Amino acid sequence: MTKIAVAKGDGIGPEIMDAVLGIFDAAKVELEYEVVEMGKWVFDKGYSNGMTPEAQESIESLGILFKGPMETPKGKGVKSVNVTARKTWNTYANKRTFQTLHGVDTVFSKAGIPIDITIVRENIEDTYGGIEHMLTHDVALGRRFITRPGSMQVIKYAFEMAKKKGCRRITCGHKANIMKITDGLFLEVFYEVAKEYPELNADDVIVDDLCMKLVSRPDLFDVVVLTNLQGDIVSDLCAGLVGGLGFAPSANVGDHISIFEAVHGTAPDIAGKNIANPTSLLLSGIGMLQHLGMTETSAMIENALLYTLESGVHTGDFGDKSIPSINTSEFSASIIKNFGKLPAHNPRPIIANHYVTPTHFKLEKNPMIESLEMQQEEIVGVDIIIECNEQPNDVAAKALKHTMDLFKLVTISNRGTQVWPKGSVFTNLVNSYFCRFESIGDVPVTQTDILELYKRMTKDYKVSSIELLNMWGGKKAYTLAQGQ
Repeated sequence: MTKIAVAKGDGIGPEIMDAVLGIFDAAKVELEYEVVEMGKWVFDKGYSNGMTPEAQESIESLGILFKGPMETPKGKGVKSVNVTARKTWNTYANKRTFQTLHGVDTVFSKAGIPIDITIVRENIEDTYGGIEHMLTHDVALGRRFITRPGSMQVIKYAFEMAKKKGCRRITCGHKANIMKITDGLFLEVFYEVAKEYPELNADDVIVDDLCMKLVSRPDLFDVVVLTNLQGDIVSDLCAGLVGGLGFAPSANVGDHISIFEAVHGTAPDIAGKNIANPTSLLLSGIGMLQHLGMTETSAMIENALLYTLESGVHTGDFGDKSIPSINTSEFSASIIKNFGKLPAHNPRPIIANHYVTPTHFKLEKNPMIESLEMQQEEIVGVDIIIECNEQPNDVAAKALKHTMDLFKLVTISNRGTQVWPKGSVFTNLVNSYFCRFESIGDVPVTQTDILELYKRMTKDYKVSSIELLNMWGGKKAYTLAQGQ
């Protein structure tokens, strides 16, 4: 008997979790549950990460967390418990599958266009690091991390999953035309991994074009892998294609711990009324059973769900309004009643269970994921970010005094747009300038040289931040300003 951690969640979480576990019990799912304390009420008890130490210990020991929707208190300066859980346990791949469900009417189902899209979203990095600073009282800066090892983890997972699923196509969604280094790195890793899977048609699409194509021809896509923020947005877009977040399962997969959850809200306005739709959490639970090798059991439950939906049975949030809706308990009872029945459309194949016992890891230290540095690194300059409300020519006149015969002032930009040595008076300015100093002749400089330049600049300005300008193998590892 496999034991997993269960966090029932906030709002409607407990009632939909009870409904799903009731379906599992009726199906004789061979699972044992350890209920753990996570969610808003745990924040309210004074735990700033939204979980008790005992909950964290249990989840890390068991390796599987099945969780309901959770709320993060607003205005208390605490981080989302959902994001914290994914990042703490390095569940680097968020897999969300979106399929046409007969009985859930959408524009595409009415048009006879089938949808079967899997979005794989990087789950740890990007702007979800939540690293932000106020550079001035007017200017906020957020840091965006994209790493080669982190990208490799999620992209490798996406290709392996696509291969096992028998997909014909895998697509990388990105914005590398604008974010040339961060998204550029993600795209570069995508094509590195693609070489190992010649049987898959690997291509890439700029994310805004991807969104347009998804809402016009979603049937063209199989698997799409994206960075964290873009993947968050695109996965919710795809949920809208199949009926909404109430029909969107979610799996967060890592090397040591995996989380299966409903991604919709806690719906506090209907909590306790026994009218919530448990489909999203049930689909996530079905994915968990498949992850644990309970393929026969999961297929029986999923076929019963699909048969129930095809029969017109529905909760109040969807379905044929000429057919009376039923409550949460009645909906789960209908699914149980339909065990053994097959839907008319896309029945799930019955494959014998091949139980997978979660490996329980006892780690002594944090894993370090790092690729081999293949080329020589050199520092060839620095961006010094200053707080200033002067005109660009005045800033340049002062900055040029501090170049120390080691540096040349190359450009000054404001909100990413060059304003010196050339620019336009029609460019609106804020009180934060990036002054870029490069070494003369791209000759390497030391951090001590950078610190001396920093110290000199502080004679005229408050320095808000600095960024080193690095090169690897003679290739610049920084972008130009707009218009440079």
